[in-house]
Amino acid sequence: MKYIEENSKIWDKRVEKNDKWSVPVSSEVISQAREGTWSIVLTPVKPVPKDWFPDSLDGKKILCLASGGGQQGPVLAALGADVTVFDNSKKQLEKDEFVADRDNLTIKTVQGNMQDLSVFEDESFDCIIHPWSNGYVDDVRPVWKECARVLKKNGLLLAGFGNPIEYIFDVGKLEKGILSVENTIPYADIEHMDNPETRAVVEEDGYIWSHTLEDQIQGQIEAGFAIIGFYEDVGGSVLNKYINSSIATKAIKMNLNT
Repeated sequence: MKYIEENSKIWDKRVEKNDKWSVPVSSEVISQAREGTWSIVLTPVKPVPKDWFPDSLDGKKILCLASGGGQQGPVLAALGADVTVFDNSKKQLEKDEFVADRDNLTIKTVQGNMQDLSVFEDESFDCIIHPWSNGYVDDVRPVWKECARVLKKNGLLLAGFGNPIEYIFDVGKLEKGILSVENTIPYADIEHMDNPETRAVVEEDGYIWSHTLEDQIQGQIEAGFAIIGFYEDVGGSVLNKYINSSIATKAIKMNLNT
């Protein structure tokens, strides 16, 4: 839990520096969404396909999980959804509150650890939007289990996450565009803090864990989901020249009792 708290503080600082995930959408974007023209992302660049969403989001209960920053939540609220934004960073949540106040939207915000959604009752939501963020917790499987618990039957989980291939490279050197294979997967920053370059990256960006694809994908399946959609996107590093290192999945909660 120590690292969850430290990541919260680091993300508060990232917000103050206008991190790309902390720049709220404009009033124009909200206005266009109200008129039916909209998009959101789970990964750095590629918009989520429209056919991943229900035909109408009006009245749908949506949890934007670890998704503060004033980006996904406000757009979905402008479409008529009943939106709750849950995030570890208070200042990330303040971005959603800012957009809601500016553009007359109704958004609930809750601060907490994505591994523990006990503030929500079972089967509370129709859909969960979970942009790239679960690398900031040490174990992703509790996240999937909690998502399954709070989703209604046949509810949708739209998630973005990183391909762990990125973390075989020395983190500090990768930031400088140098590809130096030094790590095994799964990788954890906390095991490499004796490296000054890694420590510098962590202090700036937060503690990261590179979950295996088995934990990311099979973890969803074991939690009770069926994967029914998949795409890849760039990851935002020098690896963009060689491989798309971000992944998005669409999953549906199965009724395992039938």
